[in-house]
Amino acid sequence: MENLATATTSWYLLQCKPRQDSRAELNLQQQQYTVFRPQISSKRVLGKISSNTLEALFPGYMFIALSQEDNWGPLRSTRGVGRIVGFNNTPLKVPDHVIEHLYERCRTYQPEPVLAPGDTVQIVQGPLSTLEGIFLSMDGDERVVVLLQLLSREQHVRMPLEHIKSA
Repeated sequence: MENLATATTSWYLLQCKPRQDSRAELNLQQQQYTVFRPQISSKRVLGKISSNTLEALFPGYMFIALSQEDNWGPLRSTRGVGRIVGFNNTPLKVPDHVIEHLYERCRTYQPEPVLAPGDTVQIVQGPLSTLEGIFLSMDGDERVVVLLQLLSREQHVRMPLEHIKSA
């Protein structure tokens, strides 16, 4: 997004139709509109496979730069676009500094590194907080299996992913 809004344009919030963010963004760009859909890179771990994906910061929404002289009519019939967010039938302007902050955040965001089996982890929440263990595997999308030394025995413990961090 090399050109932010100019002096004559303002940013507005668009609500997209369900799961049609990409379609709306593409169709608006093809109509020469300036749009911004904040996305951040994240790593997904499914079983033993990790991959980088782009995730929308605000799923179902994007920003569009428009001036009062622009033709707003085509927005209503653009595939993927639901509506312009506003109050009392008046579109709500988004301050430029908010857009600039979001743009900078998306540009500089670095996802947390993905854990590999055998990595040492620190438990930071829950009843076992402050203990160290060894990351074994993911247990679904939101849970992990950690090997802990408890009562002179090795124990496999399942816990939420947010309860651990790399040591």
